Amino acid sequence: MARILKDYPGISLKPENLNGKIDFVRLFGRVGPVHIEIGAGKGTFLVSQAKARPGDNFLGIEWAGRYYRYAVDRIGRWGLTNVRVIRTDAEVFLADSVPDDSVDCFHIYFPDPWHKKRHNKRRFICPANIENLIGCLKTGGQLRIATDHADYFEQIKTVLAGRAEDLKEIDFLCPAGAETGEYVGTNFERKYIKDQRPIYTIAVRKT
Repeated sequence: MARILKDYPGISLKPENLNGKIDFVRLFGRVGPVHIEIGAGKGTFLVSQAKARPGDNFLGIEWAGRYYRYAVDRIGRWGLTNVRVIRTDAEVFLADSVPDDSVDCFHIYFPDPWHKKRHNKRRFICPANIENLIGCLKTGGQLRIATDHADYFEQIKTVLAGRAEDLKEIDFLCPAGAETGEYVGTNFERKYIKDQRPIYTIAVRKT
């Protein structure tokens, strides 16, 4: 029998209820560091990291409807109060709803590589989106990225290098959910490690 996925209104953030830029203090009901995961999948990272860092606030963005519903259900079952999840287009959401200088860390783990060359322009990591990410980050805020796709990783490094005046490369710190031999600990990473694919990571800090 298929698992029945339950909605938790306190966790699921509806795009239609947004009006302008988000007030994160009001959204979470408290002051705390803000982490945004772009491409939250089934919420594996969000659950493990939110449990490990209860004083931090986490917002996951996921476009795929079933993954979004699964993440909301999983977070709700754990009773986590420091996580919110929204189903929306990350590019539009960053531009329209995230205030400047408001985010402590962006997490982008295994974004869609859009393998076919003619589709490369759809990749999320591009100059325009990096511009938005930099604007949303606080000074000293971080961007952490992981991918299994070598060509995409080269593009990521090139795009980040193009903003070297704003971003300084730092060590990639593994989150709480990463087990031995893992960098992130997401479902995708575990699948890729099983397939013996190499994993590439990079982290930068806004100067």
